[in-house]
Amino acid sequence: MEQSATLDIETLKITQEQFILASQSLHLQRPGCDAVYPVGLYGWRKRCLYFFLLLLLVTMIVNLALTVWIIKVMNFSVDSLLVLRSEKNVTLNARNNQGQLTGQLTVGPEAVEAQCQRLEVRSRDGGRLLFTADEEEVIMTTEKFTVTGSEGAVFGHSVETPLIQARTSEDLKLESPTRTLTMEAPRGVEVSSAKGPLKVSGRKDLQLESTEGEILLDANTIHFGSLPLGVYTASSSQVSQEQVVYEVCVCPSGKLYLSPAESKSTCQAMSNICLWS
Repeated sequence: MEQSATLDIETLKITQEQFILASQSLHLQRPGCDAVYPVGLYGWRKRCLYFFLLLLLVTMIVNLALTVWIIKVMNFSVDSLLVLRSEKNVTLNARNNQGQLTGQLTVGPEAVEAQCQRLEVRSRDGGRLLFTADEEEVIMTTEKFTVTGSEGAVFGHSVETPLIQARTSEDLKLESPTRTLTMEAPRGVEVSSAKGPLKVSGRKDLQLESTEGEILLDANTIHFGSLPLGVYTASSSQVSQEQVVYEVCVCPSGKLYLSPAESKSTCQAMSNICLWS
């Protein structure tokens, strides 16, 4: 028994020595560790990074300042109007899905130009159409159209309207200063004055002509003012200076004149008034 215990102890010692020797051999055969390098940026790389960060911060501050300045100068605000300013022109373009130009509004120093298929002006609520213009016609649907220019409205061609009416307590005047004034209608032209006199005057000749009918003057009194007065001297007596009755005489040329009325006609075809007419 003692020998067996001794052998076990010796065997244990040998095993321990082998383990120590094996551990030492393993420790001696371990390769050398790699060199340790510091982590991060150092030197000029670190300074460059800080410089770019500082430059980015300055750029952001400058952009923010410029944005605030533009908002202040252009008056961009929820409560104020949008104001666009330019030294030359301000142009607004409208394009379709294909990028083609469909409308353009140009505000220039001399004119405002709009290029579109149809121009419309509506009322404040947007429901009523006040003005529209296209290539074929211009329509105005307002209740009253007023032209305040001293020369009035100039139309290059014809004007079509069912009524021409003057303002309240103002006269209606149709005038052609340098040419003739012509009124024609297939069913006749009617000029009437329901509540006042009707006056037709001309600087030179006033001609009433009917080619297929007659000229009818229908009134209680027909007065020809400023007609020349012919002188008629009877062989037996002189005409009274208080002559109040005259007859209307017609010259061969068609000129009218007055002649003192007698029991017979006093009109003379060879009167001085007819000779000098």
